[in-house]
Amino acid sequence: MKKILIVEDDSSLSAGLCRALISGDAETSAADTLRKAREILQNNDFSLVILDVNLPDGNGFDFLPYIKKEYGIPVIMLTANDLETDIVAGLEAGADDYITKPFSLAVLRARVNTQLRKLAPKAQPNQYINGDYSFDFDTMEFTVNGISVELSKTEQKLLRMLTANAGITLSREKLIDRIWTDGAEYVDENALSVSIKRLRDKLNAKEYIKTVYGIGYMWVKNNV
Repeated sequence: MKKILIVEDDSSLSAGLCRALISGDAETSAADTLRKAREILQNNDFSLVILDVNLPDGNGFDFLPYIKKEYGIPVIMLTANDLETDIVAGLEAGADDYITKPFSLAVLRARVNTQLRKLAPKAQPNQYINGDYSFDFDTMEFTVNGISVELSKTEQKLLRMLTANAGITLSREKLIDRIWTDGAEYVDENALSVSIKRLRDKLNAKEYIKTVYGIGYMWVKNNV
């Protein structure tokens, strides 16, 4: 289920956007201030943010870099100002699209759907070969320097996510959400730390599995 956060202080417009964008595979939440938007983002996993520029407690342009840095999700700016300089400023600050008021709901839906389609999961490679490492996720054969290594199901999932996103930092929250998919309401974050340590030790991959402190982990793309 995709989740869309609408940050808009006009309550009537916000309610209308929520109704217009909700569907069988998408749900919406609303915030009328930047402070509330920050709280909601911290406690939910959103696919897209529709962000008004002028809000009671700040400017959407200033909030945009925070969203992109912390969550890396698409942002559509929404404003009554159609000045070219503002549009350029928003796009250069990281906005994925920019819509000026008044606007057609049909156009907004189309642009929202365009951003959501970009989030469709890409097929993960079934093999990873790099130097001494050879991983085949179909046959579940994993070798280091030609020596076979046995990995648990959890370790295999973790390794596949890391290698499929080599060079990209994956947050602890995302790893936990994707790997422990048994519906458990709570997973101790220590389980991830333990799995990372075991994987590093089994693969002798201390130089490849990098801890990005305060964020998560990364498989180093080219360890030179």
